[in-house]
Amino acid sequence: MEAVAEGLWGLADYAEKRGEIGKAVKCLEAICQSKSSFLPTVEVKTRLRIATLLLKHSHNVNEAKTHLERSQLLLNTIPSSFDLKFRTYSLLSQCYHLVGAIPPQKQILNKALELTQTVSSAAAVPAYQISGKLWSCNFNSQLANALIIEGDYQNAIFALESGFLSAAELYYPELQMFFATSILHVHLMQWEGQSLVEKALHTCDEVWESIPLHKREQCFGLLFYNDLLHIFYRLRICDYKNASQHVDRLDAAAKTHSQKAAQMQDLTNELNALNQSLSRSDLSFRERSTLSSKQALLQEGLGSIPSLASTGCLEIHADKIFLAPPPIDGEWLPKGAVYALVDLMVVILGRPKGFFKECAKRIQSGIHAIQVELAKLGITDGVREVDLQHSAIWMAGVYLMLLMQFLENKVAVELTRAEFVEAQEALVQMKSLFIRFPTILQSCESVIEMLRGQYAHSVGCYSEAAYHYVEAAKLTESKSMQAMCQIYAAVSYFCIGDAESSSQALDLIGPVYRMKDAFVGVREEASVLFAYGLLLMKQQDLQEARNRLAKGLQIAHNNMGNLQLVSQYLTILGTLALALHDTSQAREILRSALTLAKKLNDIPTQIWVLSVLTDLYRELGEEGNEIENDDYRRKKFDELQGKLADAHSSIHHIELIEEARVQVQQLNDITIKRAMEGQSMRINLDIPESVGLFAPAPPLSSSRLADLDTRRRGKKKI
Repeated sequence: MEAVAEGLWGLADYAEKRGEIGKAVKCLEAICQSKSSFLPTVEVKTRLRIATLLLKHSHNVNEAKTHLERSQLLLNTIPSSFDLKFRTYSLLSQCYHLVGAIPPQKQILNKALELTQTVSSAAAVPAYQISGKLWSCNFNSQLANALIIEGDYQNAIFALESGFLSAAELYYPELQMFFATSILHVHLMQWEGQSLVEKALHTCDEVWESIPLHKREQCFGLLFYNDLLHIFYRLRICDYKNASQHVDRLDAAAKTHSQKAAQMQDLTNELNALNQSLSRSDLSFRERSTLSSKQALLQEGLGSIPSLASTGCLEIHADKIFLAPPPIDGEWLPKGAVYALVDLMVVILGRPKGFFKECAKRIQSGIHAIQVELAKLGITDGVREVDLQHSAIWMAGVYLMLLMQFLENKVAVELTRAEFVEAQEALVQMKSLFIRFPTILQSCESVIEMLRGQYAHSVGCYSEAAYHYVEAAKLTESKSMQAMCQIYAAVSYFCIGDAESSSQALDLIGPVYRMKDAFVGVREEASVLFAYGLLLMKQQDLQEARNRLAKGLQIAHNNMGNLQLVSQYLTILGTLALALHDTSQAREILRSALTLAKKLNDIPTQIWVLSVLTDLYRELGEEGNEIENDDYRRKKFDELQGKLADAHSSIHHIELIEEARVQVQQLNDITIKRAMEGQSMRINLDIPESVGLFAPAPPLSSSRLADLDTRRRGKKKI
């Protein structure tokens, strides 16, 4: 009977190579359904093979789970067969994870870990000890994921530390690096303190340096994972300078990896075609000899690309970027998502610096790549989250969240450039995606409301802007996001200009200002100082306003590198310098502000600066400069009015500024929520909100500073 099994296994191999997965499964099922008895090990190997095919090529997770549970029962009667048991436990754990059955997943993993300890301590053969420790790494990695889904971060870190120790006992630095980066990821998610995160970062750096350089260059998965986690940390603490270094390295690595993967795919395709030709029976001796020579050359070419066998590290694969060697073979994210994420990092760091051309290219590239991957998952126009297969929900969530990040940055770029119609289109697309996938994209509702506020503010609808900012703050549990939305709302209230709105702005700024030092990084402090400076100007405390704004400018310039925020700070400071009759400093500051605003094509800020410069030239009696400057201001004003007219006449304008939240049919689908909870370890990017602070408008002319608050009220101290 073993010969029959071997024959059917061979037929299944042949069918799989031809892409005929259904036929392969039927060949294997013939063994399981046979009335003749096969040895238990034969049946187990067959069921393992069926489960592997189903998990790899279909969404039929429950069928795979049934085969694996039957295998587990059969293995209970076999005293050894440790490798088969480990493979069964690992695949069964994956099935439980995919169907959201976390308690049985933890149970099977703990059982598997007990077996690895038995094998590692009792095995007389060193190879079994090594195998036991490798499988222990696998199971600890899966257990950490399961624990994170339940929010048990401490035990997740304990599981990862156990895996790290096993890897160290194996003298396997690449595997140690996998666990070191995973531990860093959990610390970034949990964020119990900056010191713990920095300690985990230091461990990653130490382990990475311990890997020989020639191997390090091939560990693409670990390189991407490690550098992206470093970037998320640097963004969190607003260390954009060091984040840029990691982004540059990642960008170069992505290009290298893409080229090598494409090269390998081309050689593989050519070799497969040649092998088909060689299988023909009608070839002449000369033709067969020529094809055999070409085959040898192609195999040599493939062999020159680093692989698991030759480097002891990670395999260059056409469609995957592995994080760890067998038996883990884990991905953090699929290759397409990793490439898109690198593009996203380039955008997030390049946009505040005004690199809009490169940002536009990367946004377009990232969105296209994500749409291709979503199409593979069957997510096309009209598909909603209720239509998704359970096993596709997590992957869909990965790509949809990335797509929303790209669209968020597109909105920010277009608003900065005063391209309001383009910003509308991107924002409407975000809205549509949220309506179709309300559970998967639930965390994006707050961002959408914030962006609606940004749009409304940019087109002069300040009351509507304040409404959406306040709503955005209500929809998030992030203290940072809440603070930024309150600051944005305060600026919009200032632009309304009446006494009641000024009071509302003060009520929003006060709590944020008092807790500004409690935030990680300086983003909130730089932004609240901007709004607080406006408040002090409103209260006619010009010298104190100047001091606070100067501090905010220093933070924005030295730590953030956000040119739009810097240009707006400079404009306010130039206005104050003029009001305090420091015309020399006012001229210098305002010219710098105008230069930055021109670089960003930020027309509202340009108009604001030009208005103040006109006042400056008038005060200095420079009639020629005043006329020339005011002519340019009018030209820009007319340009802006045309863009505003286009925006207001658009069919999307009313729906975006309407003082109502996006209406969705909340499914409360437990299945979808459970699947999405599994994202935590995998995709919790924790990328800071990337939208900057927009300038108040209409511009505050220095000649009108005395009239900023005509209805005098007592100063209300923060």
